[in-house]
Amino acid sequence: MASKRSRASAAPNATARFTEGPDAAKGPTNSPVLNNRQDARHHRKSWHQLFSDMACAAAHYAGHPLAFLTAFFLVIVWALTGPLFKFSDTWQLVINTSTTIVTFLMVFLIQHTQNRDTLAVQLKLAELIIALKGAENRLATVEDLSEQELEKLHEEYRHRAEATLDHLNRRRARLKQAS
Repeated sequence: MASKRSRASAAPNATARFTEGPDAAKGPTNSPVLNNRQDARHHRKSWHQLFSDMACAAAHYAGHPLAFLTAFFLVIVWALTGPLFKFSDTWQLVINTSTTIVTFLMVFLIQHTQNRDTLAVQLKLAELIIALKGAENRLATVEDLSEQELEKLHEEYRHRAEATLDHLNRRRARLKQAS
């Protein structure tokens, strides 16, 4: 988890090295080393962006009812062709291989979109935590904690929640007695 944050924060700094300072207005540097680095970063970014766009589109399509109907139709066609192929091993291998390949590829596409969505939710929550007066800003980056640190924090908040519930129950009991 910590690597996500360090990658995200490293990218702007890497770009800033080449665009900040008194020479920033001059545009890109003429240094072949820096230009090669910039080209390599741009090339990686474009491949990453291409994969991201493709993964998001594929995940969107896979979640569409038409995709389910298409898969259902293909399975029905496969099943109906069983008698034609005498339910041979090759006939069975077709569906097993097809579903294995689709599943294998979809794991990566869905994981990418889930990572993207999770990061977006984390950013939204971090913004809310930081903007809220009285909130503990340390929670804005809680996803970067180790498993042990998360367990410790969970216990701390569980105890606080129990203490709050006890306080509310005592208060309700007093209000009930007063009325």
